[in-house]
Amino acid sequence: METPLINLTGQVVLITGGSRGIGAAAAKMFAHVGADVAIAYRENTEAANAVAQAVGQIGRRAILLKGEVSDPAVATQHIARTLEEFGRLDILVNNAGIWTYLNTGEASVQTWDDLMAVNLRGMFNYTNAAVKIFKEQQQGNIINVSSTAGQRGEAFHSHYAASKGGMNAYTKSLSTELAHFNIRVNAVAPGWVDTDLNDEVFALSAEKETIRRGIPLGRIASPEDIAGPIVFLASALAQHITGEIINVNGGSVLCG
Repeated sequence: METPLINLTGQVVLITGGSRGIGAAAAKMFAHVGADVAIAYRENTEAANAVAQAVGQIGRRAILLKGEVSDPAVATQHIARTLEEFGRLDILVNNAGIWTYLNTGEASVQTWDDLMAVNLRGMFNYTNAAVKIFKEQQQGNIINVSSTAGQRGEAFHSHYAASKGGMNAYTKSLSTELAHFNIRVNAVAPGWVDTDLNDEVFALSAEKETIRRGIPLGRIASPEDIAGPIVFLASALAQHITGEIINVNGGSVLCG
């Protein structure tokens, strides 16, 4: 059998928010190209177990890491557990995120802080812990899951847009800071994706159809549509790409 164009055999990836949506799709796709997977998740053990079982059926190993990404001690523990189980860590995917409503002028500081704790501090916590390992081994790969909202903004979700804009700036900053350690840092910025994060919006069939019609390629992305570019960025095919924000939105938002 021919060797696949993307081959991550022997490598280990840790994915935050790995029990559902984009994270779950990425876990399975990484397994298909040979990687073992550490699945970090907050509370849905049943869903996380289902992803781990799917990875096992593909022929790769998976471990489950439960905890709050906003807690730096949890991130440190998860990195240590991954090293204990697999003996290495090659790829970090910062995917965990939440999306809530915020009406400026009436919103609470707590609404702002809760979202930033997951979307921005969570990314920092895992990156800060993983980079120590990556520097020691003189190689590593970080992929952050951002959003088109971080580039165009999003009314009534300004805190979410701000968190993703911060993620983009952090990605670019670290790409330069860490390049001489052979650590690449990139982001994938999805538009609308058919996951449970958007269930409330998509429950309105008319709204979902309006969104679909606004996408030039004519369909809303699946989680696998986003997982593909994530795996690509982790592979040797992207070995000269760092500091990039790859938009995956079917042409609905054109940035550059």
